[in-house]
Amino acid sequence: MATATAGPRSFSAAEVRARCAQGACLVSCHRRLYDLSAFVRLHPGGEQLLLSRAGTDVSAALDGPPHRHSANARRWLEQYYVGELEPGDEQVRPRGEGDAGSALCLILGQCVGTSNHCLLPQDLVDWQKPLLWQVGYLGEKYDEWVHQPVDRPIRLFHSGVLEFLSKTAWYVVLMVWAPVVLYFSWVSYTSLAQGNTRLFASFTTEYSIPVHKYCFPFIFLVGIFLWSLLEYLIHRFLFHMKPPANNYYLITLHFLLHGQHHKSPFDSSRLVFPPVPASLVIGFFYGVLQVLLPEVLGLCVFVGGLCGYIIYDMVHYYLHHGSPKKGTYLYGLKAYHVKHHFEHQKSGFGIITRFWDYPFRTLIPEETFKKED
Repeated sequence: MATATAGPRSFSAAEVRARCAQGACLVSCHRRLYDLSAFVRLHPGGEQLLLSRAGTDVSAALDGPPHRHSANARRWLEQYYVGELEPGDEQVRPRGEGDAGSALCLILGQCVGTSNHCLLPQDLVDWQKPLLWQVGYLGEKYDEWVHQPVDRPIRLFHSGVLEFLSKTAWYVVLMVWAPVVLYFSWVSYTSLAQGNTRLFASFTTEYSIPVHKYCFPFIFLVGIFLWSLLEYLIHRFLFHMKPPANNYYLITLHFLLHGQHHKSPFDSSRLVFPPVPASLVIGFFYGVLQVLLPEVLGLCVFVGGLCGYIIYDMVHYYLHHGSPKKGTYLYGLKAYHVKHHFEHQKSGFGIITRFWDYPFRTLIPEETFKKED
């Protein structure tokens, strides 16, 4: 005899209030109830904004700077579906704004920017198995699939060793590369202090320009500036290339480099570059600079660029897992980066700054941050 499938769980107003009193953040959409407690801190504004806007419109409470919700944001909401409100409880609100627990609870009877709830797309991969060897078979479906974010961890490899090496905690970047920056900064400065470094010496000795040790901070900043440009170009043209639908290997490579991050943007173990592959890339750029510039100058630019990379990785991690204060630079940058992930994947490539998005005309339009009427 077939077993009956259990329907969605029903929640009464009293039960909802009780969960709110324990610190939960609940949102309803046409009686469908969602528990955003685990996610709210990651959203632009996070708990700070909810605490200040409890009982207001959900689009204002969850969006930070007012903007329209994308289709991906609506699909994302469905991951947190927990059940249905009992009939007659659709308009339940927190008991009192003075109550610290209930202040985190928003129960509203309207969906965000749509009149119908949005169902998650059918999974095209087996999440119980490593994804790296599956995505290449998605073919023409890959590009759409990889840009529909989910909130779940990703496993790439069968091998436990390779899987371990593909994951990195944010502080590992500081532990590995900060000492390298400090050491090479000292080497660069002391080398310049010897007074033997001259610019254009390989072309002419009569008109070569001596490089004083006090030039080091400026050359260091040039390295950071060049890194910001390089990071933009890599992010835009390599990480966001659209691999041919019939090329299994290029799809797999794209997913390994950046697609995994867009599929699961809040997987904390995959937000910074692992040291082993990073060392290969960093070594390559060190070699290029040594060929293009005098040895000491190349080292000065390199160490500035490496510092820029560390700043980039730390800021990028914070944009995904931090909760910046409303009105700060990082608050606006986080909202901007979330837009890149959920709605404008072909623009908004700046991480530390939007600077390069201006001359390359890839800036996310300001009107997309305004609330939809």
